[in-house]
Amino acid sequence: MKDKKRWAARVAGEIHKLYPKADVSLDYSSPLELLVATILSAQCTDARVNQVTKTLFKKYRSADDYAASPPGRLEEDIRSTGFYQNKARAIRQSAAEIAGKHQGRVPGTMEELTALPGVGRKTANVILGQAFGAPGVVVDTHVIRVSARLGLTASRNPEKIEQDLMALLPENQWSEFSTRMILFGRNVCKARAPQCGRCPLYDGCPWEGKEAAAG
Repeated sequence: MKDKKRWAARVAGEIHKLYPKADVSLDYSSPLELLVATILSAQCTDARVNQVTKTLFKKYRSADDYAASPPGRLEEDIRSTGFYQNKARAIRQSAAEIAGKHQGRVPGTMEELTALPGVGRKTANVILGQAFGAPGVVVDTHVIRVSARLGLTASRNPEKIEQDLMALLPENQWSEFSTRMILFGRNVCKARAPQCGRCPLYDGCPWEGKEAAAG
């Protein structure tokens, strides 16, 4: 475990050098906007989400606005993010819960957030870390892939990966570490055509595919 913690510390240090500013790529100015943007980001690029929310956030300013949106209107407003019907349903239902049970304010605990329709631990950790400053590890597809390749976890289960990473790193690094891992997965340790030849962790990386990828 000590060796793995040392390796995790090195991973954290190297990706910190690559991405000193560990900010999410989504544009938002409130916890509600972040919640909506995070729901929209599922299987969609952050750049596309930001294009959509630039107009969306001017039209819908409160949880009541989303909850009361007429059938079809919200769907049309978010259509270009993909899976728009499911996303609109999740946004409406979670907004109705926020308006009815939380006085219109996005709650600030894991239990309350994951009780909202369409909000899982990944979305909850994004909101807790970015909007409320509460440490948490966000586990998306990039973190799942990169954590496995770097030998930080042997699991493919997001909740178990979250626990594994939390055990390896100091609590005050959790949120920024996972944000940097996402950026690292998008830009270097890609699913297809990983950039192993320019990876600062290449010499210690245990991934069996790294030599072929490095060419």
